[in-house]
Amino acid sequence: PLLATFKLAIAGNSMDFGIVSAYGDVAAFAGSALAADFGIDDYSVLRSMLERATNVLVLGDNCGEAVFDRALIEEMRRVRDCEYTYMVRGRPIINDVTLSDAVSIGLDRVATLIESGCGAPGFVLSECTAEARERFLSADLVISKGQGNYDALSEAPRDVFFLLLVKCSVVSRHLGAPVGAAVLEHHRAS
Repeated sequence: PLLATFKLAIAGNSMDFGIVSAYGDVAAFAGSALAADFGIDDYSVLRSMLERATNVLVLGDNCGEAVFDRALIEEMRRVRDCEYTYMVRGRPIINDVTLSDAVSIGLDRVATLIESGCGAPGFVLSECTAEARERFLSADLVISKGQGNYDALSEAPRDVFFLLLVKCSVVSRHLGAPVGAAVLEHHRAS
């Protein structure tokens, strides 16, 4: 169930109204997501780290996919019941998840919600609040959703797991995964 929930959380990243304006059959969408292989698959490493974690930080991305993020946190809690924090943007930007979006779908019932303080469409560490930076640097496990967060954190000073769909040729070349691929990549701090 955890692997399936990760696949759905990544597939939910396609719910980006900055790119697509309409979606088809939800059952077909879910079926395709569950059947697809990862373009980069570091799930076993993530699972192992989750089983030892005491605090997990999930960096949200688009508001549409946040419902999958809630399901993901619920399923991760079944594997490891520890402290979970869900970080949202500091203010509305494009279609990224905000505090009011997260509360409206009940993410506050499964994780502590905090705002990054950053108004960019990605988690830019230098633009975040002191609390956001501290949570990012001190979490046992950081799960970063979406390409905007990947753009901002691809050279992060700590280990991060990136969950995203590859949406452009630049990221495709950087990751070595084709456009459209679902990615669960473990970035190791250098």
